[in-house]
Amino acid sequence: MAKAKKQKKVRKIPMRKDLLSNEMKPKKEMVRIVRDPEGTISIDPTGKKSGRGAYVALDPAAIAAAQKNRVVEKALAGNVTDTFYDELYAYVDHRKARVELFGPDA
Repeated sequence: MAKAKKQKKVRKIPMRKDLLSNEMKPKKEMVRIVRDPEGTISIDPTGKKSGRGAYVALDPAAIAAAQKNRVVEKALAGNVTDTFYDELYAYVDHRKARVELFGPDA
């Protein structure tokens, strides 16, 4: 009797909804923003901080639009400073450049 070949298991890709475009995208292609229990809103590069989270795609133009419309404040019910948006824009721009150079796992 011939042995059956073991098939490779297909892994499910975790998807998250982009706060700005309302599109579902792979989690690795997004950045998590979190409001911790103290009410501080920050960028969560690890995706493991405790608190209410929202995801934003790696699109610097969308970050500028989010700042204009105060999308993050509305979604996380917190106070967001302009400095936070500057940090977020710089972080997203940096991550996007890394993904273009090294691929999505960089």
